[in-house]
Order: sequence, then structure tokens, then C-alpha cells
Amino acid sequence: MFWPETIEQKSKRVIEQFKQNNVKLVTAESCTGGLIAAALTEISGSSAVVERGFVTYSNEAKMELVWVDRSILERHGAVSKEVAEEMARGALSHSRAHVSVAVTGVAGPTGGSAEKPVGLVHFAAFTRSGTLLHKERRFGDSGRLNVRLATVETALDLLSEALQDL
Repeated sequence: MFWPETIEQKSKRVIEQFKQNNVKLVTAESCTGGLIAAALTEISGSSAVVERGFVTYSNEAKMELVWVDRSILERHGAVSKEVAEEMARGALSHSRAHVSVAVTGVAGPTGGSAEKPVGLVHFAAFTRSGTLLHKERRFGDSGRLNVRLATVETALDLLSEALQDL
């Protein structure tokens, strides 16, 4: 796949940082459908860093693969801080990784609402040391591909940030 230069550079940086620290990562992805893991595994040597990835596009996948509680989904909706955080916790607990990153959002062009517009994405990272990071971004209705690529880029930055908290 052809990646924008910024994503390729950030993927290389994450792989190198994690390799230098002998740390592995896991992804839990909804709106990106595996693009974060794909960007990372495009880099030679990524097998030393990428432990596994979960594509949890449906609510059922979120519950079954990364143990997001049904009540959290019902109370907050799939696109929420709470769900992103639970995805990050669940992915880490279902892997041998040291750091997880999770994303859930509305890529568009449909599916948005006044409360949760197209372009809204929640990010979470969780570390074995117990650090939990959250970010909310509103990329706007810039097109499905642009929202997804911006999400990948932000998730890569969050992985680098989480590594500092190990």
C-alpha cells in the first residue's frame, strides 16, 4: 500500500523506538479497520515490535475480542472515550504486548450525528505499568480516507507518547 510520507516516517519512528526499548505493542482498531497495524507492519523489522492486532469493527467484536462490556457500549456508544479506553485495556490483557493503542470513531461519510459528527475519533493507549492515555480528535467531514489516515497518524503519535510512560 502507498502510505503518505508522514505515516511512513512515524511508523518507522515507532518501530525503532519500541525496538530500542525491547517493547511490543498491540492494536485494537475500529474505524481504521487494521490500517494502524498495516502501516506498522509495512516497516521491515516490525515483527520484533508488533505483537498482534485486533480489528473490532462491530460491537460484537469489541465485546468478544477485547472484552468491552455491553453496558459501556449501551451507555456511551461505540464512539466514546469509555469504549476506546476499554478497547485499549482489553487488547493489552489479551496479548503479550507492553503497550496498546485503540481507536474508535466515525469515518463517514454517513453515520455521524450532532453529538458524534463525522470525523470524531477517540484514541486510547494503555501500558503494562498502568498508564492510560486518551485523546479526542475532530477531523471534520474531510472524506473517509482522510479521516482514517489522520487517525493512523495520531495513533502512531500516541504510541510514541505512551512509550515514554513505561
